[in-house]
Amino acid sequence: MKPRQLLVIGDSGVYGWGDREAGGWCERLRRDWMQLPAAPVIYPLGIRGDGLERVAARWRVEWQCRGELRRQTPDGVLLAVGLNDTARVGRPDGRQQLSSEAYGFGMGQLLNEIKRLTQVLVIGLTPVDEHVMPFADCLWYSNQNVELHESVLAETCRDADIPFLPLHQTMLEEPDWLTWMEPDGLHLNGGGHHFIHQRLRNWTPLQTWAALLPLTTTTPVGG
Repeated sequence: MKPRQLLVIGDSGVYGWGDREAGGWCERLRRDWMQLPAAPVIYPLGIRGDGLERVAARWRVEWQCRGELRRQTPDGVLLAVGLNDTARVGRPDGRQQLSSEAYGFGMGQLLNEIKRLTQVLVIGLTPVDEHVMPFADCLWYSNQNVELHESVLAETCRDADIPFLPLHQTMLEEPDWLTWMEPDGLHLNGGGHHFIHQRLRNWTPLQTWAALLPLTTTTPVGG
C-alpha cells in the first residue's frame, strides 16, 4: 500500500529559510515522519517571496508534474502563505502587496478549489520585528497588518470548515519571541522554526489526518 502524501505549499517559511540547524519546521516534521513506518510522505514546496497569488497559480501544477504524484491526487495539502501579502511597498503607509479584503477573497477561492480535490489544512502567519524594517530596503511589514491578515485567514477557514492553526498571537505571547527572529526582522531562525514544529506535532487535525494519534479506549460514564 502506498504511503499517504502531504504537499506543504507556501513561502520561505515552508522552505525553511533562516533555520541553519535543521532546515525549517517543514523539514523537521518530514524527518520526524520518516522515522515512522506508517507516516505520510511530506513534499516541502516552499518558494521564497511567494504570496497568495503565486501559490494559487502553481498549486495544481505542483503535483501534476511530479513523478510519484502524476495522474494522482495527494491525500492532503498543508497551506502556509500570506505573510508576504501583508507588506507595504516603499513606505510604512504604502500600497500593500495584497489588501486584507483581496487576500480573504482569493484565499476563499483557493481553499474551495483545493478542498474539492483533497483535504486541506492551513497554518497562520508569524510575527515580524518592526524595528528593523524596511525589508530589502523597500518592504514595510507590521504586526498590525499581519494580525489583520491572519484574522481574515482564520475567518475564511472557518467559513470553509477547514482546520486552521493560528500562530501570530501565540508567538507574540512567548517572552523570547524576538530572539527567534533573523536580523532581517522577517524570517525565523532555528528557535522560531522549532516553535512551529512543536505546535504542528501537537496539532490534533494534522496528527489525526496523518493517523498518528494514539488509539485510546474510553469507558462511557454510567457504563
